[in-house]
Amino acid sequence: MTPPAVVRHGGPALLLALLLGCTAPPDGGPPAPGAAATPEAVAELEPLVVTAVPSGLPRVPDDSLSPPAGAKSVQDVAGYAEDADREREVLDDYGYLFGWERYWGSGSGRLTTVAVHRFATAEGAGTFTEDVAAHDARVYGGRLQADPAELPAGCSLLVLPDGAPAARVASPAAFTWCPHGVFSVSVTAVAGSVEVATGEARAVTAAQLDRLPG
Repeated sequence: MTPPAVVRHGGPALLLALLLGCTAPPDGGPPAPGAAATPEAVAELEPLVVTAVPSGLPRVPDDSLSPPAGAKSVQDVAGYAEDADREREVLDDYGYLFGWERYWGSGSGRLTTVAVHRFATAEGAGTFTEDVAAHDARVYGGRLQADPAELPAGCSLLVLPDGAPAARVASPAAFTWCPHGVFSVSVTAVAGSVEVATGEARAVTAAQLDRLPG
C-alpha cells in the first residue's frame, strides 16, 4: 500500500526548517487519567499526547509551523499530497480517522517530534505503522530495527549516527514507530549525539504509549 502524505509531512523539509530556526518536567508532563476512553473525536486525543519531553526542549507553537502542527483530520493529511483525492483513498484504506502532532525544538539544532494517529481498527493502525516505518527507512537510509530493546513488541527503530545529509538531516537522529491498538505512534529525536537522540526517542515513545488506552 502506498504510504500516505503524513509520511512526507514532518519529513526532511520540516526537520530542516525547525533545525535552522527554531524548563519542562522530564516525565512527559502530567499523566493522562487512568483508564482513559478511546477518543472518538480529535479534541479527545489532545489530552492523551505527551506535553513535555525528557530533554526539556521548549514546545514549538503549533501555528508557527507550516502546515500547523496540532489536530489533524483526514482532509488535512490528504491535502499534503499533490493528488489529494488519491491520498484520501489511501488513508481511507487504512481506516485513518484523525491525529495529533507536537514539536519541541531550539536553535541549538535539537528537535523532538511526536505524532499520534487514530484508526478505525487495530489492523489498520498496524499496517499504517509498518508501511510508514519502511517508507521512512528508505527515505533516510539506515537499517530498520524491528522489536528493538526497551520498546514494546511491534515497534521499529531507525538510528542515524551521522544524520541523513541527502535528506537534509545534518545531525544524529533516531526515529521510532509503534502500533498500539487503534493508534499509531511515531517519534523523532535529533540531537548532538546518536546516544542522546536514541535515549530521547525511546523515553518519549514509552511515555506516549503509557498515556494511550488499550
